[in-house]
Amino acid sequence: MGLVDCKNYSVVEGNIAEELLEDLLDLIGIEYDSVDGVEVDLNGDGIIDAVGVDTNNDGQIDTVALDRDGDGVVDAIISDKDGDGRADTMEVDTDGDGVIDTVGIDTDGDGYIDVIGTDTDGDGIIDTVGVDSDGDGVIDTVGIDVDGDGTIDIVAYDYNGDGIVDAIEYENDD
Repeated sequence: MGLVDCKNYSVVEGNIAEELLEDLLDLIGIEYDSVDGVEVDLNGDGIIDAVGVDTNNDGQIDTVALDRDGDGVVDAIISDKDGDGRADTMEVDTDGDGVIDTVGIDTDGDGYIDVIGTDTDGDGIIDTVGVDSDGDGVIDTVGIDVDGDGTIDIVAYDYNGDGIVDAIEYENDD
């Protein structure tokens, strides 16, 4: 799963740069002839905080890029591809360094994020994955790549949903 380096984007003359929209469309695999989007000032300070894009040409905004802290750098991208009003994917820069480090995906189409991947060490590679396998809104399986080789080394399971780990598997071939 690729991460987006958001340091290259900035607010230009009160509008999100056209390159952001083009890169966003490229990232999600949408072909386009021209870029049209909706720009929103969420807090009334005159600076654009969000850009919404209709990536599938159905007339509804389905992808939004947010600058949550007003620094001119996009720190969240949220997509609703099925039009149910709930996020199908979310990419968030949680630590403010300009790089997306947390990704959430609704893998079963129920309208709730059920897989969350996080880059905890800032190297641009997801190393911790949480999964809500039973759809109750609670992460019940967590996988961690402790040595940074791109392979999950530890998996913890909460089989009964009580918040207490019931089993742990560890494997590291290095």
